[in-house]
Amino acid sequence: MNNTLSKYYLSTMYTIEFIFGIIGNSIVVFGYIFCLKVWKSGNIYLFNLSLSDFAFLCTLPMLVTSYCKGEWTYGDVLCRSNRFLLHVNLYTSILFLTFISIDRYMLIQYPFRDHFLQKKKIAVVLSVAVWILVTLELVPIFTFIKTDVSDNQCRDYASSGEAERNLIYSMCLTFLGFVIPLCVMCFFYLKMVRFLKNRSEQFTAAQPLEKPLSLVIIALVIFLLLFTPYHIMRNVRIASQMKSWNQTQCTKNIIHAIYIITRPIAFLNSVINPVFYFLMGDHFREMLMTKVRQLLKRITPTANEVMTKHSDTETP
Repeated sequence: MNNTLSKYYLSTMYTIEFIFGIIGNSIVVFGYIFCLKVWKSGNIYLFNLSLSDFAFLCTLPMLVTSYCKGEWTYGDVLCRSNRFLLHVNLYTSILFLTFISIDRYMLIQYPFRDHFLQKKKIAVVLSVAVWILVTLELVPIFTFIKTDVSDNQCRDYASSGEAERNLIYSMCLTFLGFVIPLCVMCFFYLKMVRFLKNRSEQFTAAQPLEKPLSLVIIALVIFLLLFTPYHIMRNVRIASQMKSWNQTQCTKNIIHAIYIITRPIAFLNSVINPVFYFLMGDHFREMLMTKVRQLLKRITPTANEVMTKHSDTETP
């Protein structure tokens, strides 16, 4: 069952995520680079989030190929670096989404002045700090991940290393990389929801606030649904390999199967994130469509001129 899930389920899900993730994130990155004239703190966090998604997407072709073939043929170094980048994307995404929630709250709370946390220099410093922090906290993962020479497999993190030590590190990583950012995000999103509800009650005749309120709730729900099952099942999967936990092989296989199912779900954020860029990215859609129209206007006259010259040369 687990081999079937790895070969068909993981390869299919990661292929879908790669295709749609590359398209969506390419539009966002090029849109920010070529269309955005004035950068704000929120744009900096979103841009770094997209770069993190690209790092993860670059690992998928090798993973899909290995799952389809049933073996890892790229060597131990690429195995470790591949799994490392995968986890870097996971925890940088969580932190950048947390900072985005803080930035959105500050933007709503202080619409007419820049808060200290909304300054561009601070956003750049915090973004660099996120990359450094996540890299440092994931360095120990290299001691657990390695290529299994016996069957030529690049084991995922939860299936590698000594289970007792691995569980301690996994619990610490879950707490520092997921639980704490989740609490911070929930705190600011709940404050945002309360603020928007109060505003809607005070200004019933003003512009409706249902859309931003809905986006805040959807963002929090998606965050919980994507990341929570993976972190729970990763720790359960590691614990199931401990000698002190006596259980049948059938139970171990079921735990492993559920863990496999949660893995690509956790990384769906790389596909979903670009959607939120369009919905929450400071008129990003209008800005991007304006740039596309300008390019089309430049291309269309050029094409007409070429056609006119071509017809003139053929006229006797």
